[in-house]
Amino acid sequence: MEINIKGNLLDLKKPKIMGILNVTPDSFFDGGLYNTEKKVDDHVKKMIEDGIDILDVGGYSSRPGAKEISINEETDRIIPVIKFVRKNYPKLILSVDTFRSEVARNCLDIGVDVINDISAGCIDEKILDVVAEFNCPYIMMHMKGTPQTMQINPEYESLIKELLIFFAKRILLAREKGIIDIIIDPGFGFGKTLDHNYTIMKKIENFKLLDLPILVGVSRKSFITKQLDVDKKNSLNGTTALNMYFLEKNVNILRVHDVKEAKECIILHEKIKSS
Repeated sequence: MEINIKGNLLDLKKPKIMGILNVTPDSFFDGGLYNTEKKVDDHVKKMIEDGIDILDVGGYSSRPGAKEISINEETDRIIPVIKFVRKNYPKLILSVDTFRSEVARNCLDIGVDVINDISAGCIDEKILDVVAEFNCPYIMMHMKGTPQTMQINPEYESLIKELLIFFAKRILLAREKGIIDIIIDPGFGFGKTLDHNYTIMKKIENFKLLDLPILVGVSRKSFITKQLDVDKKNSLNGTTALNMYFLEKNVNILRVHDVKEAKECIILHEKIKSS
């Protein structure tokens, strides 16, 4: 299983790590930490040393109940960071976390490789046209509602069935637009109750029916902290436990805050498989 990134194939048979770089002041875990070039550089450099494969830059906080910001504000947050990272780390695979077509276009124009869309094109369908135009990989995530409304009593008649139908429809639309490389993300924590999240985990292999790479992002999320009765700072062990579970289920990409620990999971899991 491979994706094409500007003519270079990224092999996803061995799991890859997507490291998170939030440049928002209100992200649920690391908001406001990377507000200078030096802080960004130190963080990116450490993630590279720890074994990152893809860097995901986000300028719009999508935590439950997050404040809505304008396109201009989102652009102003991330464009300088992307320019800086692309200049200093030209070989690094760079993703931008946005659901807005205008932001996606601006980022692709300056060297972003991947678009990571939490809405799968449901909020701004023009983003599919932009992705197709640039012929870049597209990560489509399932979210019920918007970041402002998604955790207000989310309900499903048949959770896994509804998610699979959702992805089947969005994948078909993306294919019709001309998008070739698609990665799916079940959207842990996005319009799901605590139990919904664990049901998706239990049945994650069902998403292999879509015959596409699977990305999961559970890093330090509230369904870990609530289940373990810990705060965000003490949620790394729970995150690591779930990442190892997902590796056993043959997930392709782990989206994480803590690259070193995720890399160690992959190293150990690969050793087990090869022994």
